[in-house]
Amino acid sequence: MSSKALHVRHNLAHRRDKYRQFLGIALIALLCATGAPTGPVSFSVAAGLIAVGLLVRLWASGHIKKDQELAQDGPYALVRHPLYVGNLTLLLGYCLASGLWWAYPLAVAVVWGFYPPAIVREDGKLEGLFGERWRHWAASTHALIPRFDRFPQAFGGDWSFTQSLRANGEPIIAAALSWGLWVLFQRLG
Repeated sequence: MSSKALHVRHNLAHRRDKYRQFLGIALIALLCATGAPTGPVSFSVAAGLIAVGLLVRLWASGHIKKDQELAQDGPYALVRHPLYVGNLTLLLGYCLASGLWWAYPLAVAVVWGFYPPAIVREDGKLEGLFGERWRHWAASTHALIPRFDRFPQAFGGDWSFTQSLRANGEPIIAAALSWGLWVLFQRLG
C-alpha cells in the first residue's frame, strides 16, 4: 500500500472529522448524480426534509460564534448540535429523493462512522472552553434530539446572515444543495 493510501487510511481511522464534511457532500453528489426519483409524493416529502435541513443549518450557522461564545440561543436552545441535526435531515431527504435503495445503508454507515466521534470530540472541546456553563447547558440539552418544550426560547438571540456566511459559507452550501435537488427533480418521472 502506498504512503498516500496509508496516510488517508490513518486519517479515516483517527482523524475522521477531517473527512466528515467532504464525505457528506460527496455522498449527496453521488445521490444527485445517480438518483432516479420514484414519484411525486415521495419526492415532495424528500424536498420538505431537505428544506427543513437547509433552514436548520442556516438558522444554526447564524447563531454560532465558534470557540468564542457558547451558543445557547436560537436552535441551540433546543439541541446541542443543530448543524448535525440539519445534516441528518438533509441526508434523509436526499436518500428519499434519490429513489436508490442503497442510499440508506450507505448514509447510515457514514453517519455512524463520523457523527458519534465528532459529537464526543466537540462536546469535550466545548467543555474545555466553557467549563461549568457548558456542563449546565449540556445536562439539560440533548445532543441531537430537540427539546420542543423550549421552542419559545429558540426564537431569542441574534441571528446574523453575515455570521452564517462566515461560519461555514452556509448560504453558498444551501444554494448548491438546492441545485442538487433541482437535478433530481428534472429526473422525476
